[in-house]
Amino acid sequence: MSTQRLGRGLRALIPEVEEEASSGEIQQIDLGLIEPNPFQPRQHFDQDKLEELAQSIAELGLLEPVLVRPLGQAFQLVAGERRVRAAKMAGLSEVPALVRDFEDLEMMQVALIENLQRENLNPIEEAEGYQRLIDEFGFTQVQAAEAVGKKRSTVANALRLLSLDELERQMVQEGLLSVGHAKVLLGVSNKKKRTELAKRVVAEDLSVRQLEELVKKPKNVPRGTLKIKSPELIQLEEDLQRRFGTKVSVTYRKGTGRIAIEYYSDEELERLLDLMSRI
Repeated sequence: MSTQRLGRGLRALIPEVEEEASSGEIQQIDLGLIEPNPFQPRQHFDQDKLEELAQSIAELGLLEPVLVRPLGQAFQLVAGERRVRAAKMAGLSEVPALVRDFEDLEMMQVALIENLQRENLNPIEEAEGYQRLIDEFGFTQVQAAEAVGKKRSTVANALRLLSLDELERQMVQEGLLSVGHAKVLLGVSNKKKRTELAKRVVAEDLSVRQLEELVKKPKNVPRGTLKIKSPELIQLEEDLQRRFGTKVSVTYRKGTGRIAIEYYSDEELERLLDLMSRI
């Protein structure tokens, strides 16, 4: 499969869906014959939202068909797991479905794109989806980005989240830690200290800025010697961090100082060098 096709999103993979859906060529398939998508990147489903969807389906029926591929005498779900779950909750025995032959890679890509376009994935699930494209299908970060219509820097930053420990990843999944918090924590090499900071963020509801200050604060500094950065310098750091998509620290003293740009992989170094070459 060409990367050109991969980079065009759902419409390139299933170009006939809208045409056939509008002409009414949709099969009714027994829910008991539909097996889950083994490449589904989404692991967490909001129960309240599922119940709301189930109520809507009970009242109006399932208005949008699911997408499946043949699997022997049964079918395997490609896209539409929320609809299938909600349909079961609503008491339906069958659902409208479009049947297509999909390769494993196409199945995974469709599942990723569907969830990303609807913003249904949490940051860890998104990162794990990219990692599966890399591990199971040999994609580079560039190809993974093209496959889902994202920038390579987006994929690279997402993959960094997988370096978090299990507890910290769970906090991100549950929305207790933001991606901004996670990026700051990834700059802490001591794993025990990093976990302690993560717990403190949740317990004290710390902002990303407050966490940054905790991480930067040196230990065992005599009273009165700790230098506070000016608001202008802090603003400059934030501007540079947004520009480069990674942690940046700036020091300034009477017209001299330094700018430190951090990176955490060869791919990220390559991205930063490419970005700086275009400035």
